Amino acid sequence: MKVLVVGANGTTGKQVVEKVANSKHHEAYAMIRDEKQADALKKLGANVVLGDLEQDVSDALKGMDAVIFAAGSGGHTGDEKTIAVDQNGAKNIIDEAKNQGAKRFVMLSSMGTDAPEQGPEGLQLYLRAKAIADEYLKQSNLQYTIVRPGTLSNDQATGKIDINNDIEDKSQTIPRADVAAVLVECLNEEATIGKTFEMLAGETEIEQAIKFTH
Repeated sequence: MKVLVVGANGTTGKQVVEKVANSKHHEAYAMIRDEKQADALKKLGANVVLGDLEQDVSDALKGMDAVIFAAGSGGHTGDEKTIAVDQNGAKNIIDEAKNQGAKRFVMLSSMGTDAPEQGPEGLQLYLRAKAIADEYLKQSNLQYTIVRPGTLSNDQATGKIDINNDIEDKSQTIPRADVAAVLVECLNEEATIGKTFEMLAGETEIEQAIKFTH
């Protein structure tokens, strides 16, 4: 499949790009706003397409079979940017994926999105924006998977996760590298289509864990 990675220049996005590029089954396309970012992503094995998720993204989606949405406004931006990227930007990509005939859409969301009002005060708007985007994807008729990890770390990958719809102990973290691996593996596992799940570091091999999403 031709897989467009949105948020390709981000810390997690770069790892997603590399894993897609190294996959036997997929071809990686990295969507970037700034051509200066192109060389680094090409070195990871990606084709590069220009697109701004706050603008017209029709050219970036042309010919794509799948999308992995790993974009985020980041923790240092204001509320307006959070809405623009995490909510409306995601909707923009979802709409264009439908228009262009892409079938598969894997969304990097966040633990706590199911109840934003219960999250930390500084994160509630972000979680609401993600929740709105997640619901929009569910209503899109795309073959979606929504992945909601806990706090991301830069630790080395373990290849093992704990996956569920309602993890009680949310104090654990999960390495970005494992999150990236899950996002890509979801493309290969039909059992994840139409599913939303929470995820932390755990004891089950990724490939095995995602077969039993429920």
